[in-house]
Amino acid sequence: MNCRHCRNPLEHVFLDLGFAPPSNAYLTKADLNGPEQYFPLKLYVCEHCWLVQTEDYAQADQLFSHDYAYFSSVSKSWLDHAARYTQMITERLGLNGDTHVIEIAANDGYLLKNFVEAGIPCLGIEPTTSTAAAAEKLGIPVVQEFFGVALAERLADAGKQADLIIGNNVYAHVPDINDFTDGLKTALNANGTVTLEFPHLMRLIEHTQFDTVYHEHFSYLSLHTVCRIFQQAGLRIWDVEELPTHGGSLRIYGCHAEKSISVTSAVDALLAEEARRGLRDLEAYQAFQVKADRVKDDFVGFLIEQKRSGKKVAAYGAAAKGNTLLNYAGIKPDLLPYVCDAAASKQGKFMPGSHIPILSPDVLIDQHPDYLVILPWNIVSEVTEQNVRLTELGTKLVTAIPKLAII
Repeated sequence: MNCRHCRNPLEHVFLDLGFAPPSNAYLTKADLNGPEQYFPLKLYVCEHCWLVQTEDYAQADQLFSHDYAYFSSVSKSWLDHAARYTQMITERLGLNGDTHVIEIAANDGYLLKNFVEAGIPCLGIEPTTSTAAAAEKLGIPVVQEFFGVALAERLADAGKQADLIIGNNVYAHVPDINDFTDGLKTALNANGTVTLEFPHLMRLIEHTQFDTVYHEHFSYLSLHTVCRIFQQAGLRIWDVEELPTHGGSLRIYGCHAEKSISVTSAVDALLAEEARRGLRDLEAYQAFQVKADRVKDDFVGFLIEQKRSGKKVAAYGAAAKGNTLLNYAGIKPDLLPYVCDAAASKQGKFMPGSHIPILSPDVLIDQHPDYLVILPWNIVSEVTEQNVRLTELGTKLVTAIPKLAII
């Protein structure tokens, strides 16, 4: 296998999580009687451009199906994040009724609905039928296909180049990152801005966030590597912000390479911090497997201990990251009988691989587990607020990453 960006041969494994099904491939009861598709879940690091990437097996159209179950609007904290971003970027770029906004991976319209309400013309690009339909119900025009150069050229030919292109948590999901970035260049007007948000590889390593590794994430990104990818496409990054979302993300601001806008000091400072932490050195990557295995072993030990003690354990959040953890740890319903999730699209289904049933959070008060494992640790505060009554009854909240903790 060659690097998806620079095409150099990949020789160094960053993380090997064995085999797993696609982490958003939730199962119906009928599915449990049939075979389940598994793919290798292994990451390599390129020692030339330092792009961390999955092994080539799963294809995007196998991962993002018409009934894709992730709806962004389920999370109130994410809706609030989107609303704050809309207000900030509108003011910063002076967006108005004469400008045009494109969001790639618009999902269910969680973000673009804010631009619609503000009277700013926008377009969503979303390949999955279920979420695209939800966005269209909010009055958002949607192009239902994957983004790349081919689509960008059609948009440009139709006079629909954007003053702002938004991509939140999509850059890591694209199998051909060069084609996607070339598409950004093509779809952006001469004075336009691109903002992309993606989990920061530096924080993944720092906090042992191996559960953010799944087939839908083809790439794991540092600022250094994204700067290289942008440069090859004729773009450049002129500002960056560090965000708390998803355990530590970056929001980068890009433009055409020839645009006369100064690079902020934040870009150089973060590039220097990545270098200081060894992100351009193999040792930082080769030490990660041991850290991930320690987290997995501690989590399995905790569940076995509770089972032997007769304690009741449940989980909250049927998230992709939870599926990675459960499948790598080999957890089945004997150790974790059910997972609760607020998304109606997931309730009544089963977690891929582990086949743990997904229930409504309404059952928690009646079931009253001794421990509730919060699988999406990035929204611990939100889940804690939603389960105050449960904790008042004595349930203890647990997270497994970056290390096992009873809250």
